Amino acid sequence: MYFFYRIITNFAIIISPIIIFFRILKGKEDAKRIGEKFCIYSQKKTNKKIWIHAASVGELMSIVPLIKKLEKNKKIKNILISTSTTSSAKIFKKLRLKKTTHIYFPLDNNYIVKRFIKYWQPEIAIFIDSEIWPNMIRNLHLTNIPIIIMNARITKRSFNKWQIFPKFALQVFSKLTLALPQNLETLKYLKLLKVKEIKIAGNLKYYGQKNNQDHLSKLLKNKFKNFKVWCAASTHHDEEILIGKLHKILKKKEKKLITIIIPRHINRTNQIIDALDNFGLNSITHSSNQKLRKDTDIYLVDSYGESSKFYNLTNVSFVGGSIIKHGGQNPLEAARLGNYIISGPNVGNFKEIYTFLNNLKMSSSTSNILTMEKIILKKLKAKTNNKNINKIIKIGNDVLEKNLFYINRYLV
Repeated sequence: MYFFYRIITNFAIIISPIIIFFRILKGKEDAKRIGEKFCIYSQKKTNKKIWIHAASVGELMSIVPLIKKLEKNKKIKNILISTSTTSSAKIFKKLRLKKTTHIYFPLDNNYIVKRFIKYWQPEIAIFIDSEIWPNMIRNLHLTNIPIIIMNARITKRSFNKWQIFPKFALQVFSKLTLALPQNLETLKYLKLLKVKEIKIAGNLKYYGQKNNQDHLSKLLKNKFKNFKVWCAASTHHDEEILIGKLHKILKKKEKKLITIIIPRHINRTNQIIDALDNFGLNSITHSSNQKLRKDTDIYLVDSYGESSKFYNLTNVSFVGGSIIKHGGQNPLEAARLGNYIISGPNVGNFKEIYTFLNNLKMSSSTSNILTMEKIILKKLKAKTNNKNINKIIKIGNDVLEKNLFYINRYLV
């Protein structure tokens, strides 16, 4: 099956310039760094002791605490981080890491990945979440480089896709050195896929700080001090319409209310503003630096990596991807910062986390606007339960240390 996969990826290389051209036009590729997709680099070559691949923003943010810990390890001289999206590259620039270099993940073509491995010569390769690339994994295995899939996530849907070619799936997953599943569902599927070594380390997304009191956060608190605030975060297409309707209902009882919307994809900013304008709602964007007015309804966050600053302004948030059939987005960051979480019913991607939060009485699921209204009005007046926050932080600290332990096993 690897033979046919190589044929497919060779064909993909032939047509890739056309696909990449259109992706550049849509802002989904960095024209100045497109050579990195083909293993052509402007950076000076240095051998990297650890290579970590995190596909996009969510995966990258989940491993930032891990990277910061690894940078303190004197044995580690260099760390290589690869991602696949322009948004994650922008976030990386803001992190100001000292030992870590960022590149774009190359196309999973047999010739290109061989060049990649020869060029960077990693001593260990770590893939985050659900990143499984057959050619890359095969060639890492052939060169005896340990392969870890960390915070591994396999859903029923992705498992069923692998089962279309079961022998190929077993060939790929058998080459993994170690798998660290983030939930019990993934653990079950990794066993069925015959991964040689599986260890329970927990979900890295539990880790994070209790609060974020940097200078910019204080400026934001001062900006919103005369308003009541709640958040709708990681929203997807059509969910902003529901939030807009909900805002109009809430504002009848809370005259100084502002709804902060943090969309999952900020390239939809203008589309969201137009949709909310049709409801007669006044919106301003975070990047505009405009002052809040008495008639401001929606504050739209059109930048990545700043969610925590806005969660610090309130104690109740809606987390999106859950009204539509997407499977939900991660609610832990908001919960860790003292927010009660409201979600729609479609949270299959984070089923165990939502069960945990429900047991702590820190979340509820509903798609009914009037039910959401009652919850938000009640929670805006409630106090934060610090005991529950401390439970999340303790779990996060334990998870981080366990993952570091397993990485250290493979460091020379």
